Amino acid sequence: MTRLIREGERSQKVLDVQMRLRSLGFRIDDDEARFGPATKQAVRSFQQQRNVLTDGIVGPNTWEELVEAGWRLGDRILYLRNPLMRGDDILTLQARLNALGFDAGREDGILGRDTDRAVRAFQGEYGVAEDGLYGRRTHDALTGLRADRPATAAHLREQLSRSERRRLHGRLIVVDPGHGGDDRGAVSATGASESDLCWDLAARLATRLVESGAHVRFSRTEAEGPEVVERARRANAMNADLFVSIHLNSHEAQPAEGSSTFFFPRSLSGEALADHLQDALVGLGQRNCRSHARSYPILRATRMPAVLVEPAFITNPDEAKRLEDPDFLATVAEALASSIRDYFEEAL
Repeated sequence: MTRLIREGERSQKVLDVQMRLRSLGFRIDDDEARFGPATKQAVRSFQQQRNVLTDGIVGPNTWEELVEAGWRLGDRILYLRNPLMRGDDILTLQARLNALGFDAGREDGILGRDTDRAVRAFQGEYGVAEDGLYGRRTHDALTGLRADRPATAAHLREQLSRSERRRLHGRLIVVDPGHGGDDRGAVSATGASESDLCWDLAARLATRLVESGAHVRFSRTEAEGPEVVERARRANAMNADLFVSIHLNSHEAQPAEGSSTFFFPRSLSGEALADHLQDALVGLGQRNCRSHARSYPILRATRMPAVLVEPAFITNPDEAKRLEDPDFLATVAEALASSIRDYFEEAL
């Protein structure tokens, strides 16, 4: 689904959205197939629940979340394939396997190699054919066990990995300059593009990280603008220790200002890094727009702790002017690099 579905539309697609929302427990009083106020409110509530952009519009990201939310563990056979399977049934499977001590990786609802290995390990230990297929026999074996502990092995492993790597020196950091290529992103009143400013800031950040002994790679070249999935694939293939995506915020209201950071909802290390970055930006005098848990595709698809940082609003005239000042960009880059060093070095 590529087009937007919004208030005022009447179509079979709206009916599909309404049926999916109702099956998830949302009440909708609008006429069938009509996107009225009640449908919009249900969409907004669902978006808030799923940590995606809360705008009341069903775009590609919200549609994918609706589809994935409809799956329950046991509804279908789960297995490793390309493209990777996604859904809330996989999220439940990961949580149960992690709670039992089988390393299913981060609980993100994506069936990757970690989850495949965990399924096979579980099958081998509980006498089920070790074929990697999560079907009826494996489901019956898993659901017969108690696996509801609140602190899962995934969280513990993430903390252990971080504690074992308490120096930035030698770590591999992937820096992701937002947009690029034909996608210029938002544009300031003076014509400066988000893609160019993000590249400038990313290059400055990379220099400072390298000076601290880190290895740095970019998710894209200066001339290209790969899709989010490709950026994540590149970072995953490099087995990076951290992923830092740099964007600039924008708003139709010019006075909107400040810095914000985002992390994947079930990543404790991502949250800790986002908080460090946010504190550093606020320390520069930026208004605190806080750090937030978001299921953005780039944060979900990366296998390592990942953050998305927006140091300022490119649509705010004052902040846009600062963003075009090399000294300000240098200060922001140093603040971000310093907070990444703190993230690695702090005691847990």
